[in-house]
Amino acid sequence: MSDYILAIDQGTTSSRAVIFSSSGDIKAMAQQEFSQHYPHGGWVEHDPDDIWRSVTDSIAAVFAQCELSIDDVATLGITNQRETTLIWDKHTGEAIYPAIVWQDRRTADICRELSQDTSLTEHVTNTTGLLLDPYFSATKIHWLLENVEGARARAEAGDLLFGTMDTYLIWRLTNGQSHKTDATNASRTMLFDINNQCWDKHLLDTFNIPASLLPEVCDCAAEFGEASEAILGKAVPIQGVAGDQQAALIGQACFDKGMAKSTYGTGCFMILNTGDTPLHSANRLLTTVGYRLGGEVTYALEGSIFMAGATIQWLRDGLHLIKNAAESEELAKRARENNGVFMVPAFTGLGAPYWDPDARGAILGLTRDTGISEIVAAGLQSVCYQTKDLQKAMESDGARPTTLRVDGGMANNDWVMGFLADILGAEVQRPEVTESTALGAAFLAGLQAGIYENIEDIRHNWREEQVFTPRLTKAQRDEAYSGWQESVARIRCKDYQDT
Repeated sequence: MSDYILAIDQGTTSSRAVIFSSSGDIKAMAQQEFSQHYPHGGWVEHDPDDIWRSVTDSIAAVFAQCELSIDDVATLGITNQRETTLIWDKHTGEAIYPAIVWQDRRTADICRELSQDTSLTEHVTNTTGLLLDPYFSATKIHWLLENVEGARARAEAGDLLFGTMDTYLIWRLTNGQSHKTDATNASRTMLFDINNQCWDKHLLDTFNIPASLLPEVCDCAAEFGEASEAILGKAVPIQGVAGDQQAALIGQACFDKGMAKSTYGTGCFMILNTGDTPLHSANRLLTTVGYRLGGEVTYALEGSIFMAGATIQWLRDGLHLIKNAAESEELAKRARENNGVFMVPAFTGLGAPYWDPDARGAILGLTRDTGISEIVAAGLQSVCYQTKDLQKAMESDGARPTTLRVDGGMANNDWVMGFLADILGAEVQRPEVTESTALGAAFLAGLQAGIYENIEDIRHNWREEQVFTPRLTKAQRDEAYSGWQESVARIRCKDYQDT
C-alpha cells in the first residue's frame, strides 16, 4: 500500500496541492493564484468557481511535476482559509453569491448594533470563545440571507447549504455526497458551542439562520467522504480536515500545553496550545478549538492579524515598490537602522488585541531621506510588531508561550525572522518544512488512514532547520516597540478615522 498523502491547502490568495511522504517530506508542490474582488470599501470577495479551478489545476500540476500518479496516493487532507463564507444550492451546486472572505468588514454595523446587548456579547464569548466581529461567519451568513434575493425562502425550504471552504471543497470533491466540516472550522463560525461541541441554537435564532444550512461537524481526523474518481482519476478518501491555523499547529507538532506557532501567510496567526481546558482571555484574544481527535478536544488561545503577507502583496501590487516578495529581504537590509518609519497596515481594520474595524492604514515618520528600503522594511517590521502585540496579550492572560515555531511564506525571510526574535525577546524556531499548514492536513489524513499510529509518530517527523535568537537589548527592544504603540494609537484616534 502506498503511504503518500495529497494535501489541498486552499488559502486566501492561492490554492496549493502538495504531495507528502509519510516522513513529512515534500515530494511535489503546485500553486495557483486566483483573483481578489473588492466591490466596495472594506468588502472582499472570491469567485467560488475560481477557487475550484485553482484547486483542480493545482492537483493536475502537482502530479505533472513528479513521477507519482494518483494511484500512489493513500489519502487526502484539506486545510483552508477559515471564516470565508459561501452558500450554494444543494441541488445544482450553484453559489447564490460570491464567497465573502474572512477579511470582509461589510457587517461591521450589524456587529456594532448587536454589541449593545451585553448579554449577547457575553453569550458569544462564553459559548464560542470568539468576539462579536465581522471577521467570523455568522453575520456573513445573515447578510447573505437578508440581501440576496430569494435566499431566505430557499434556505427555510431546505434548498441551500452553507460552508466554509473546507466544506465547499468536500461537497464538490464528493459530487455533492458529503456536507461536512471539522471542529476547528466550526469553531470559527460564531455559531458553534466549543464547550459542548455542537451548533448553538440561541445563536442560530439570534442571527436567524436555519439549522438545515449547517454541515455535520466531525473530528479533524475522520471519514469526510470519498473524492470522486471522475475528478481525481481514482477514488481517494478524504480523512483529514482542519482550518489553516489549526492545521499549522498540528504540522508544527505543538501537541504540548504551552507550545505555540505563528504562521505568516496572508494574515498572521499565533496559536498557543492551552490543553484540555478553554482559557478565556481578558485581552480580546480568541479561545478556539486547537484540534479534536477521537472525540477529545484540545483548546488553544489565538491572536489574529489581518495583514501579514498581504502587506507585502500591497507593496508589490499597490505601490509597485517590489517585483516579488523575495526582493523585500534585500531592500530591508539596505534600510537605515532606527529610521523612525512605522507602517500600520490597517487596510481592513485591526485584529487582536485591538479588534478595531474602523482603523485604517498609515505610514508614519516619513522624512526627506526616507526611501523605498525604509518603507519596505517598515512593512516587514509591522508583522513582527503585531506578533509582539499578541505575545504581550498572551502573557497578560498568564499564558506565555514556552516555544514559538514559525511557518508560512514570510518565515523563509531571514531578515524578518531575525527582527521577530529581536522584538519578541524570544527564540524563534523555523522547521525544515515551512509548509506547516498543508503538512498538518497531511498528518491528520495519515493518522485516520493508519499511516501514523498516534500523535507521537507525527511529533517525530518535525525537524528544526534554523533557530533565531534575540540580538537587541531589552532597552532597545522596548524603545522600538514604544514607537509602534504610538503609531497604532495615532491611527486609532477619532480625529484620524474621521478624515
